[in-house]
Amino acid sequence: MAEQLVFDLPLRAARGREDFFVSPANALAVAQIERWGDWPQRKLVLVGPAGAGKTHLTHVWAGLAGATIIAASALPGADISALSRCGAVAVEDADRTAGDTAAEQALFHLHNLLLAEGGTLFLTARIAPRLWPLALPDLKSRMEATATATLEPPDDMLLSALLVKLFTDRQLAVPPGLIPYLVGRMERSFAAAQALVTALDARALATGRKIGERLAAEVLDNRPTRG
Repeated sequence: MAEQLVFDLPLRAARGREDFFVSPANALAVAQIERWGDWPQRKLVLVGPAGAGKTHLTHVWAGLAGATIIAASALPGADISALSRCGAVAVEDADRTAGDTAAEQALFHLHNLLLAEGGTLFLTARIAPRLWPLALPDLKSRMEATATATLEPPDDMLLSALLVKLFTDRQLAVPPGLIPYLVGRMERSFAAAQALVTALDARALATGRKIGERLAAEVLDNRPTRG
């Protein structure tokens, strides 16, 4: 069968609180975020692997706290004084400041100024602060003293809900039986779920076939496409 052209269209991910599925794997972290007014020293680091929902929860928290969101990579070029007056700030991928002198210094100043102004700081990272290879000793001590919330590896409930959301974000309708079929055969990780849905979408577009168990089997086994 001749394959069709596939266009990489932008996706609109649903990021409201009602769109985030709570399971035993993430319930504690979600509860900590929703009780943000009780954070020790008014700061928290959300830790979890890629695709675990850190960005989604960052937007949930920003909605609750009226916060400004900034990527750690953008900190060196930001107006830290102005940012510290926002009242609540979320820094995504804060662990990636490690080894970048300008980024470490910017995060250090933001931390100090924001908290001195009575503000709240929310950070996300893939690993716990004690594992960040920070070169700035004062920043390292402050990050290690920050409370953490952890997104655990997905259980069946969470993995199923994640697959449903990923298909929905792409406006893809799939048979109900496909979700348990995928959960029972795929690698159990957030990143694998994202990669699998992307691959299924691409294969379906390229071949003009509907997404179902047969197509999924080909993608999971990396088998050649059949007409």
